[in-house]
Amino acid sequence: MMTAPDDNPPFRKVLIANRGEIACRVIRTLREIGIASVAIHHPVEARARHVREADQAVEISGETPVAAHLDIAQIIDAARAVGADAIHPGYGFLSENARFARAVAEAGLTFIGPDADTIALMGDKISARQFAADHGVPVAPSVMPTQDLAEFTRQATQIGFPLLIKAAAGGGGKGMSIVRSAEELEGAARHAASEAQRYFGDGRVYAELFVERPRHIEVQVFGDGKGSAIHLFERECSVQRRFQKIIEEAPAANLPAALRDEICASAVRLAAAANYRNAGTVEYILGADGRFFFLEMNTRLQVEHPVTEMITGLDLVRLQIEIAAGRDLPFAQDAVVANGHAIECRICAEDPERDFLPETGTVLHLDAPQAAYLRFENALDRGQRITADFDPMLAKLVAHGPDRAGATRRAIAALHDLALLGVKTNIDYLARVLGHPAFAAGELHTGFVVQHKAALAAAEPDAATRDKLLIAAALGLRDFRDLILGVPEPHASIGPWRN
Repeated sequence: MMTAPDDNPPFRKVLIANRGEIACRVIRTLREIGIASVAIHHPVEARARHVREADQAVEISGETPVAAHLDIAQIIDAARAVGADAIHPGYGFLSENARFARAVAEAGLTFIGPDADTIALMGDKISARQFAADHGVPVAPSVMPTQDLAEFTRQATQIGFPLLIKAAAGGGGKGMSIVRSAEELEGAARHAASEAQRYFGDGRVYAELFVERPRHIEVQVFGDGKGSAIHLFERECSVQRRFQKIIEEAPAANLPAALRDEICASAVRLAAAANYRNAGTVEYILGADGRFFFLEMNTRLQVEHPVTEMITGLDLVRLQIEIAAGRDLPFAQDAVVANGHAIECRICAEDPERDFLPETGTVLHLDAPQAAYLRFENALDRGQRITADFDPMLAKLVAHGPDRAGATRRAIAALHDLALLGVKTNIDYLARVLGHPAFAAGELHTGFVVQHKAALAAAEPDAATRDKLLIAAALGLRDFRDLILGVPEPHASIGPWRN
């Protein structure tokens, strides 16, 4: 997605407080606009792609690579040292850290994201739920945290079961569990509180009514910080493992137009009420009965933002930068148009046959398909070591099509054509998910992976096939992989895609 250079760039130099594929993604837009980019890196990342692609790079230190990327003072010092006038946080790490956003502003730099108060409001799940309820956004019946576990149990029992126990300051599935009876409640609450304290330094938990087989729908919003907000349609994120998304798509499948409008309008209402500035995502759970409930608001760019970019033709990072510079929203709601369908697959170093346990290794060979309707977002290099230092997500493959069926076919073909050797990944598993009849029918819910576990399991190859796979891995050639697995050419039967 190309954009014309800005005759008057809003910033001179932007430091990216992140790494990997999202840092490369931000660098690409900065280059197109004409803004200098600065990468940060721990010593173990000195030769990483995001470091090579940036105009300038600064080394940061820490006991671990993650500790270095979470060191607020060191990152701000780096930005000052290179003369950056803004910081883009990417996603993960410090992107939703109110203290970081406040420190950036206090240092005289621009934080490319919401202001610190908004991040704090929406980062606390309890205050965010209350704010949503106060502004007419539906929330599920719930019990707020209390030091009195007996009272917490009594109130939770009154709501009824099943219940979902969640961390007040959490995300990513940490400190979350489903409780189906009063006998399970106390133990689950104690465990959730312990997990929440460990991961977030905040042991508060709350309980809300658990919607059986819910869909996970989210809405991309942008606000100007002056009370105006728009949406860029919704995304479906229901295919998850361990409460974490692995396939996202836009628009959502089988969503009635009236319900889509209601959900999107609800998200815009919330953003406008909060005087929200910059990019954000309002997340909902949707029941089979058509009732939807506010889940949370992510005050940052999402991993899955490319599917929205592919159906709207917009560069969300560029929009972030322009709004952070104080510019108004560049268009009205009725100017945003969706074209076709897009599907994103998260390529992770993990073993789906062993409950998605993270894997390590070295990238021996990488060969990704290319087409106008594909994006392969990554920062991988041949010889790169895949360690447990960071999140197991390695890359994102995104396919666009004229409709959902077309996007699915293209995504499956591209996954089959993607060769990544040296570390075990979920590539073939994702292709099986997309090829499952229930996925094709749009019969999605957050328990999809568990429900279809047996059907999605890999078939055990025979001895001859195992020998051929070993030869293919040794040679590192995609052509051998295609020959062995009987994979069709990814583009021949599809034809070129044009807008």
